[in-house]
This record gives sequence, structure tokens and C-alpha cells, in this order.
Amino acid sequence: RLPNFRVVGDSLKDRFDGASRVMVGNAGSSRVNNAGKKNRYNFQLKPYNPEHKPPGPKDLVYLESSPGFCERNARLGIQGTHGRQCNDTSIGVDGCDLMC
Repeated sequence: RLPNFRVVGDSLKDRFDGASRVMVGNAGSSRVNNAGKKNRYNFQLKPYNPEHKPPGPKDLVYLESSPGFCERNARLGIQGTHGRQCNDTSIGVDGCDLMC
């Protein structure tokens, strides 16, 4: 039986909120080793901040921060939201609480 959708969503949200920025560090060579599925690729994820502990097998990680969507960035095709009018009665994406 599958767990309740809300339980799964809450668990993923908690992991997302606790995601860690990491760097990829080689552990010898970049070739696939023959140690089985667990150690299939010969690299390690190291915390970007050396004061943080290494991520566990169930932790969510990311390699680089997401771009900001408030400021215009033509190189990335981001129009930006600064200068737009917001709808102060809306709780949607056009609402003043969500728009930059």
C-alpha cells in the first residue's frame, strides 16, 4: 500500500528545505568501478561549506544555486518581476507576497 500523498509531500518538502549545496570530488579515477551498484561511480559529494557534514544517502543536494527570478537576466532568458504591478488581494503568483 502506498503512503498518503500528504505524507509523501511533507517528507519531500522537509528534504527540499534541508537540501545541501555540494561539490563533486573525485576519489581516485572517474572510471566505473566493479564494486556493484552501491559504489558504481567513483566520486564523492563533499559539502560546499567545509563546516557542514557530508550528505547522507537520503539527503537532497544541489550543485549550484538557482538563479534569482526577480532581476532580469537576458543570458538565461529570465524576464524578472521588478517593476510589475502586484495584486494585493491575490494569494496566487501575481500576489504581492510572492512577487519580488
